[in-house]
Amino acid sequence: MGKKMVMLAGLWLLCQPAFALTLNEARQQGLVGETLDGYIAPRAQDSQTLALVKQINEARAQSYRGLAERNHLPVDDVAKLAGQKLVERAAPGEYVRGINGQWLRRK
Repeated sequence: MGKKMVMLAGLWLLCQPAFALTLNEARQQGLVGETLDGYIAPRAQDSQTLALVKQINEARAQSYRGLAERNHLPVDDVAKLAGQKLVERAAPGEYVRGINGQWLRRK
C-alpha cells in the first residue's frame, strides 16, 4: 500500500466516530424499534445498526439490573415496565413492536 493510501485509510479511521449512528437517528430512519421487553430491536441488519443495538441493549440491561437490585424486583419486571413506557413514548414515525410481534409505525 502506498503512503497516500495508508494516510487516507488512517484519516478514514480517525473520522469513523463522526459517522457513528445515534439511537435517535436510527429510530428516525426506521432502522430500530422499541419493544415491550424494554430493549430495542434491529429492523435493518447492517453492521452499524447491529452494533448500536448491542451497545444500547447492554447499557439498558445494566441499568435495569441496578434498578432491580435497589428496588428488590426481578430484572425482567423492570425491563418490561421500561419497555411499556418506551413504546408509549415513541415519536410519530418511529417503529414499535406490538404484542403480536409485528412492527407498527407510530402515527
